[in-house]
Amino acid sequence: MGRREEKFDVIVIGGGPSGMMCAGRAAELGAHVLVLEKNSDLGNKLKKTGGGRCNITNADFDKESFLSNFPKAKRYLYSPYSKFSVSDTFDFFESRGLPLVTEARNRVFPQTQRAQDVFDVLEDYMKEGGVAIRKNVRIASVEKKAGKITSVTDERGQQYYADNFVIATGGLAAPDTGSTGDGMLFLKKLKHTVGEPNPNLVPLKTDTKWIHNLSGITWSFMKIRFVQNGKTQVRKTGKILFTHFGISGPLIINSAYEVKQLLRKGSVEAVIDLFPDTEEKMLDKKMIKLLEKNKDKKMKNVLPDLLFKNIALEILALPNLKMTEAYAKDISREQRKEIVHTLKNLTFPISGTCGMEKAIVADGGVALDEVDFKKMRSRKYDNLYLLGDVLNVNRPSGGFSLQLCWTTGYVAGSDIGMQERRA
Repeated sequence: MGRREEKFDVIVIGGGPSGMMCAGRAAELGAHVLVLEKNSDLGNKLKKTGGGRCNITNADFDKESFLSNFPKAKRYLYSPYSKFSVSDTFDFFESRGLPLVTEARNRVFPQTQRAQDVFDVLEDYMKEGGVAIRKNVRIASVEKKAGKITSVTDERGQQYYADNFVIATGGLAAPDTGSTGDGMLFLKKLKHTVGEPNPNLVPLKTDTKWIHNLSGITWSFMKIRFVQNGKTQVRKTGKILFTHFGISGPLIINSAYEVKQLLRKGSVEAVIDLFPDTEEKMLDKKMIKLLEKNKDKKMKNVLPDLLFKNIALEILALPNLKMTEAYAKDISREQRKEIVHTLKNLTFPISGTCGMEKAIVADGGVALDEVDFKKMRSRKYDNLYLLGDVLNVNRPSGGFSLQLCWTTGYVAGSDIGMQERRA
């Protein structure tokens, strides 16, 4: 066993967004804080979020509307959200010199469009309070006695002591950033109920080769339906990104949880309408004009006038069409209608969701009824706090995950800091 270290008011395990917010807030109120981070740097996932731009929150300022994005956790989140809301997130970052901008779908980013600047604000916040930080420290065990956590021990045998402990180690999504679910293992050993993690916000896979061939292409406005047993179960409209493994983009990622539930019951097909604002009859009229105008051209040179060439060529090569080399003047009425119908009903099977390595959020985590959300404290250990992705909270993409981090981190930090003020 290593030498005994100085005792802290609180030890925060995990230097991600919720852990940094908690540490900064507790220190601001006078607590002696230590952050233990297993990576060589803090905030690895934060710096990558939003494609490196950092989707800080979602600018839905109505409490009911905002919390409706957490359907299963909504009733638990009223209390913490009332203490640190979207408005508070704006105030926190902008008062520290980082203006925010609101983009499509109410997504909020730093005006600089740099996730690093978000990290810098949090890092400065911790420095102002004198937070101690130790990196490359991987916790191996958590010690307890009489309903309290007494210490944690790293893999080299060094023990760390505190009055309070915070687990902010994240979930299993994006393991390349260090999110390997360590906190879930600790919490299971502490007899917390921990749901098994599964990719939640994640792209969808298909074995359909022509989809793979479109990798990198984005179609900005389409409607997608997910069909099971001949019935549409999920319907979305927006942008889609074709990939080498299937389909992605915010619209698809936010559909993944529902599709995953369907797949447990049986096979699922995706049906894309490439022209959702045009009825099939009107699209047919456009096709008639297009064929008449280009009657001496081959279809591979005609259909690209209507949509991206790569997509057009893949569609023309489909088994139900096979018209790539056909001349426009030779297309029969039935063939023309088949093309139009295909453009409105581009169908392919979904084989599953991608794994943790491509997930933005994984579900699973501590059962919510085992947490006192007024303080973000464990109901099993009154000096243990649980933040962010270690909680079993499902939500869509679009800034909701980071708002959960800011809210839970601030509330826990406030409770810990006020304890020290009262002491």
